[in-house]
Amino acid sequence: MDWSASTWWWVGCGLLVAAELSTGTFYLLMLALGLAAAALSAHAGLGLAAQLVAAAVVGGGAVVALRRQRRKRAAEPARSNRDVNLDIGEQVRVDSWNSDGSAQVSYRGAQWSARWSEDTPPTPGLCTIRAIEGSRLLLGR
Repeated sequence: MDWSASTWWWVGCGLLVAAELSTGTFYLLMLALGLAAAALSAHAGLGLAAQLVAAAVVGGGAVVALRRQRRKRAAEPARSNRDVNLDIGEQVRVDSWNSDGSAQVSYRGAQWSARWSEDTPPTPGLCTIRAIEGSRLLLGR
């Protein structure tokens, strides 16, 4: 059985995808894109040098693009990140506010201490959970 160059590229691509699935890193997936580009260039009849350039440009470019995108997106602190705490963005009803900007609210069947987190004066009614500090809800509109 004689394998063509594109078959080797596709096998390598599959191995990288399998490795990515077991490790959970997107960088291996970006490199697999590069190997897929090399396989497509082999299907197009380009030589080995062009296949290597395609793999390097597409795979390396995808890794650089992913790295830049992750650096650009600054990580939110865990206390206000909905990906970490699913309570962020939920609404609670505040019946009255204390003069210091604090209140007691009922949320998820328990009493919580709450504090107003915005510059505007707090008003009773529905408020949105913006962050959680320990056992205190930080609320806003």
